[in-house]
Amino acid sequence: MSSALNLSHEPVTKIRNGKLVMWAFLGSELMFFAGFFGTFIVLRNSNYATFGEGSAQLSWQLALVNTFILIGSSLTMALSIYHLERHNNRLFRLFMGLTILGGFGFLIVKYFEYSAKFQHGLFPGQEHHTLFFSFYFLMTGFHGIHVIAGIIPMMYMFFRSFAKGGYPHPGKVETLGLYCHFVDLMWIFIFPDAVAGAAAHH
Repeated sequence: MSSALNLSHEPVTKIRNGKLVMWAFLGSELMFFAGFFGTFIVLRNSNYATFGEGSAQLSWQLALVNTFILIGSSLTMALSIYHLERHNNRLFRLFMGLTILGGFGFLIVKYFEYSAKFQHGLFPGQEHHTLFFSFYFLMTGFHGIHVIAGIIPMMYMFFRSFAKGGYPHPGKVETLGLYCHFVDLMWIFIFPDAVAGAAAHH
């Protein structure tokens, strides 16, 4: 196929179409998260005591563990892209596998966090549920869905790499990497106030 007929890149910017679509998708996702953050800030400022009491019941230690897990996953994702671009399928598989384990590790920590909240009656519909925890479960749950959505294609790429010739699409892995870095970045914005409140009360 001649370069004039090759539609894999946008003709003006020379950026892959898949990457442009991902940037557009992430822009729409950013608006969702921005709405959550803005509403959270407004309601926190008008219900400061309730939100302070709620944040004090969070585990800043578990939140910190999950932060390190996601930072590590961003690094391993970048390394998997780096090695696949250099046709090193073995190291691609290693770092992609570590990224997947990081995603599952994050979800396991959230499971223990959610279990503790359920035991203390903080889940929606339970006795001690408050407005703060409505936003806690909404924002962390929405973020968790994004983590799961990232794990699914990563697992496909990982198992596909065992085929003869390995996984042949570094551009797709790079595009997925943009999504993963975005999800990790959103976590950094979700918990600073909550973690600070929890740490201040311990």
